[in-house]
Amino acid sequence: MTRRSFVASAAAGIAAPSISTNGAFAQERVVRISAPMDFTRIYTFVTSEYSQGQRDYFTLLNERGGVGGYKIVIDVSDHANDLPRAIEAYERGKREGAVMIDPPSTPVARALVPRVLEDKINLITAYSGRSDAADGSVFPYVLPLSINYWTQAGLIVEHFKTLEKGSLQGKRLAFVHIDTPFGKEPLPILEVLAKREGFTLSAFPYTPPGNDQSAIWPQVRRSRPDFTVFWGAAVGQTVALSEAIRNGLPMDRVSSSVWLSESDMDVVGRAATKGVMKIEPCVGGREPKLIKDILAEVVAKGKGAGPEAKVGTGYYNYGVQMASLMAEGIRLAAQKAPNGPVTGPWLNAGLRSIKDFTAEGLLPPTTITPEDHQGGGMGRVAQWDGSKFVPVTGWFSANQDVVWDEIRKYSAEFKKSGK
Repeated sequence: MTRRSFVASAAAGIAAPSISTNGAFAQERVVRISAPMDFTRIYTFVTSEYSQGQRDYFTLLNERGGVGGYKIVIDVSDHANDLPRAIEAYERGKREGAVMIDPPSTPVARALVPRVLEDKINLITAYSGRSDAADGSVFPYVLPLSINYWTQAGLIVEHFKTLEKGSLQGKRLAFVHIDTPFGKEPLPILEVLAKREGFTLSAFPYTPPGNDQSAIWPQVRRSRPDFTVFWGAAVGQTVALSEAIRNGLPMDRVSSSVWLSESDMDVVGRAATKGVMKIEPCVGGREPKLIKDILAEVVAKGKGAGPEAKVGTGYYNYGVQMASLMAEGIRLAAQKAPNGPVTGPWLNAGLRSIKDFTAEGLLPPTTITPEDHQGGGMGRVAQWDGSKFVPVTGWFSANQDVVWDEIRKYSAEFKKSGK
């Protein structure tokens, strides 16, 4: 995929913005977002659906006249999960006036952290990057804006505990993960919770990207887990789910992080995967008002960014979720300073003042503060019924004491060492 800038037709007449010496747009009322993503190597269809939802939502807003008097331009390119390419895209975006970057990839996000803190450009790390970036006092320009991996692990364990009528004492949990920083991210939380709740934790790493996991899953089966968590993305998830089925693990005792969608089920088999669980950060499907609005005002008019069939999938809705939070930050920034200048700090002030935002029912109430960039830590568990994911809990938070102990420990280390 080549680099492309996307802006709704209502804004198509806007000239390419010139960049002033302070990084703001001098004439045009435009907010530019850099979105280098991995479309071709590891995350592939995950990224394409996420990006489609994101672009469709921005088109919806631009068609309606923009946000706070500003049009949103998103510059999409493919970094293929390659650090030099991603850094090149970041530097290009900075030169062209981008005040926010969204590169969904843990290694890329981690590599960009020192740069965005120095340059004061907002780095979105939804479901990627460092979990300790929830500490806004240490990472002012790094914003997860949703439940991080540590929180997701805490939610999964809490749900397993509920299924066991309040106790995991003596139970066995298998954690199958891609052998990367992203895959290892939940381990500190799982290890603490294993001690606190009395369950045995066994970790089974596999080599990225995860095409071959045949040696791992027989070991998982032999460990006789009461519960299994599989942690990867794209091909790693579909292979893991296929192997879990082949090795006879009961699906209603298996859970993923947020990285599981209808597209994964289409690959593995919709009937065979019935019962598997995942964490939901927002509402799936086409019932949310914003998804209906996109179908009516964008897709129906031939202005959608991808296949109509993907509208409402989990990954698509994640893209809409993140785009809505970004746009809310822009709205609040414009409310605070209507005439800008449009800079990283200008947008940062808006993003860090989001309060009880639900995107018209798409996501749980989310509040971003200068101290908490995660937004409150609420998610829910959904279960696959053979055709769709059905929520089996309401929005809830869990084990946030453990999560924030780890956040503060690791953010303090970053503040001290820069690593």
